[in-house]
Amino acid sequence: MTALRDAELHLRKAEEFLTAAEFNLDMKLFNATTSDAVVSGINSKDAICLKLTGRTEKSDDHHAATTELRKAGKAGAVLAVTLQRLLKLKTKSQYQTVSVARQDARDAVEWARKLYEGAKVVVQS
Repeated sequence: MTALRDAELHLRKAEEFLTAAEFNLDMKLFNATTSDAVVSGINSKDAICLKLTGRTEKSDDHHAATTELRKAGKAGAVLAVTLQRLLKLKTKSQYQTVSVARQDARDAVEWARKLYEGAKVVVQS
């Protein structure tokens, strides 16, 4: 597969998980909302990096993901702070006993949407 094709597939996954996050937000499932938003954001990052650099790293290191996005070019650098904010909610939504608050879930969806929209522009250009 080519990097462009992989970018398109990551973009589709980003959209799917964003849709799931929006649905879960409507259902007041705030941990699931946030977790889905995080996965959407990571797939958006992968799509951007693949399109702009031809590669993407797979790592559990959140700092590395934001650094990779920042280094991918101007479009990635603009979205790196948004990804960083989103990734800060990953551990709470997926592993901690304390649940994500409604406003944090709403923010997560907004950030995931911003990343998806940015990735869509990059991949389709």
